Amino acid sequence: MTDPVALTADLIRCPSVTPDDGGALGVLQSLLEGAGFACTRVDRGGISNLYARWGDKGHARTFGFNGHTDVVPVGDVDAWSADPFGAEIRDGIMFGRGATDMKSGVAAFAAAAVDFVRDTPPEGAVVLAITGDEEGDAEHGTVALLDWMAAEGERMSVCLVGEPTCPSEMGEMMKIGRRGSMTAWFTVTGRQGHAAYPHRALNPMPAVARLMDRLASHELDRGTEHFDATTLAVVTIDTGNPATNVIPAQTRAAVNIRFNDAHTGASLSEWLRAEAAKIDAEFGCTTEVRIKISGESFLTPPGALSDLIAGAVEAETGRRPELSTTGGTSDARFVKDHCPVVEFGLVGKTMHQVDENVPVAQIGELRAIYTRILRDYFAT
Repeated sequence: MTDPVALTADLIRCPSVTPDDGGALGVLQSLLEGAGFACTRVDRGGISNLYARWGDKGHARTFGFNGHTDVVPVGDVDAWSADPFGAEIRDGIMFGRGATDMKSGVAAFAAAAVDFVRDTPPEGAVVLAITGDEEGDAEHGTVALLDWMAAEGERMSVCLVGEPTCPSEMGEMMKIGRRGSMTAWFTVTGRQGHAAYPHRALNPMPAVARLMDRLASHELDRGTEHFDATTLAVVTIDTGNPATNVIPAQTRAAVNIRFNDAHTGASLSEWLRAEAAKIDAEFGCTTEVRIKISGESFLTPPGALSDLIAGAVEAETGRRPELSTTGGTSDARFVKDHCPVVEFGLVGKTMHQVDENVPVAQIGELRAIYTRILRDYFAT
């Protein structure tokens, strides 16, 4: 039996801070090719990605897993109680960057897939699409894999993303969708002048303050059937003016919006630009608006896929997972354009933290859940 704990440790020991692969995908490729998977490196834009398939290309029943081996920076190394890339185990807990997010998840589904196709070869195909660019800009990761799949006629019928999804206990939550995410930057320009003669200047600061207040105070919605209310956070206001006797010529601010399915990135962009135009008319300033939409909100409606995964989780943990759309973004936002997608993985309490860690027992438990999902999928 493939040991997912040892595989997790091997992956943690690869210093794969985005965009560096650190050898992580090579570890997986060696394992998967040895188990009969056809592996292709789909590298683009300096990012390493791995596509692995067992079974016939384009089979009508193809179960896919998606995950990432890249990790965020370790931060202050001296603040760690263990080597961030050492995979040290203490009292049944493995420490290391990526232990939770998400090398243990990748190890669990890779081990489950390898042993499943060896012990009970299915009538169908199993695909693993693993990226090295989830924690970064995500332009050349899962997107590159999906572009390559489309060009090569490769398909997944359904996909499970192995991101950490449980807040506190294994099995308590799965994701059937995600909120959209976007950031807007505002550059408000007035006219510099002496603070003692404000009538000779045009101060952009009051305009920015009024704009940020209006945006932050506005109720965009009260939530929808499967989503919490849309949120808008003012994340920076920056003038960079060290002089107390000078009215600045320019001020910048930014907001981040996490939005539900009552909106689109386009509709929110239109609203933001309209509010900025009102401020310009009111204060006489000029506002430049730059917007980046990181992903649209999406939902995989409850049904066969969510029932399959929830049933397997309940059978292994005794808990029926809540169907949720909470949290940030994930690569499921790209996969949803290819096939139905659901996310389920470990407890994510320590992800991105100093001393990121995972209980060793949870890795084996997750592997068992993924094995049952594969078995139940191909049994129906």
